[in-house]
Amino acid sequence: MGVDVDELATMRGELVGYCYRMLGSAFEADDAVQETMVRAWRRGDAFEGRSSVRAWVYRIATNVCVDLLRERRRRAVPMDLGPASTAAAFLGASGSPEQPWLTPLPTDPGDAAAARDTVRLAFVAALQHLPVRQRAVLILRDVLTWSAAETAGLLGVSVGAVNAMLLRARATLDARQGRDRRHGELSDDDRRLLSRYVDAFERYDVDALVGLLHEDAVQSMPPYTLWLRGAAEIGRFLRGPGAECAGSILVPVQANGAAAFGQYRNHGDRHLPWAIQVLEVGHGRVTGLHSFLDTELFPIFGLPTVYFAGARSSYRYG
Repeated sequence: MGVDVDELATMRGELVGYCYRMLGSAFEADDAVQETMVRAWRRGDAFEGRSSVRAWVYRIATNVCVDLLRERRRRAVPMDLGPASTAAAFLGASGSPEQPWLTPLPTDPGDAAAARDTVRLAFVAALQHLPVRQRAVLILRDVLTWSAAETAGLLGVSVGAVNAMLLRARATLDARQGRDRRHGELSDDDRRLLSRYVDAFERYDVDALVGLLHEDAVQSMPPYTLWLRGAAEIGRFLRGPGAECAGSILVPVQANGAAAFGQYRNHGDRHLPWAIQVLEVGHGRVTGLHSFLDTELFPIFGLPTVYFAGARSSYRYG
C-alpha cells in the first residue's frame, strides 16, 4: 500500500511535541523525529493499511523514544534533586553536566492553548517521573486525545491496561504538581509585567526586579543543581553571584508555552549568548525564573550568535 512522503512531512511538528514530552529534550526530540521519519520512509512499502498512517507513525516514534530512554537516566530540573538553597551557596559552586537536564522547547505560536499548557516546564518535568509506557499513555490520551482503543492498539495492550495505566499516571502527576495545572493566555497585565521585567533586567535594577517577583518565586539555573525560593533570596543572588549579568540584553522568544528570552551578557564591544530564560507569571508577579545555561540552545530558538555594542532589545511584550 505504501506511505505518502508528503503526509509524513505534515506530521513533523506534532511528532516533535510528542517526542519532546516523552524525552524532555529539544535536541533528543529532533533526533527522534528524524529517526522516525527515516524508519517510516524505509518501511513505507510494507505499510498495509491495517491502521491509520498516523497511528503507524506514532508507533514508530514511541519505539524510537523507548530505545533512547533505555540508554540514560531521567531528565530532571533542579527542583527535583533537593531542597532550595541559598544565594551564598552559589559562590564557588559548579554545574553538573553529567546530570541529564530537561531543556526548553520553542513554542509554535499557532499551537492551541491546551497544547501550550501540556508543554510547560512543570508538566514535562512531571512526565519524566512516569514509567515509559504510562508516559506514552498519558500523552496519547490526555494531550493528543486518542481513544483508549487507539492507544491500546498502538501499544499492543488491552483497553483495560490502558485505562489502568492512565489512572496511575494521572495520580502521579497530581501528586507532583497539583491539580490546577492550567495557566491560560497572558493577560494585558501579564504583558505589562514582562515589559517591566525586561526594562529592569537590562538596567540591572535589582530593587525593581525583586519588586516584580512573587514572594515565593523560584529560580533555577541548570546545569547547577542549586535553586532558590523566595523574592528576597533571589534578590541576594542578583546582588551577589548574579551581578555579572549586569549589562545583559534580553531578546524575546517563546518556550514551553511561556514567555522566554535569550540572554546575552556584555563582553565589551559585543554581547554573547549566555542563557535561555523561561519565565512563569501569575497573580500579577513573576513566579518562576528558569535560566538554561546552554548556548547550544540559541540556534534552536533562531537566535543570533552575537549582538554588538549599543544593541538593546527595546522589548514590549505583545
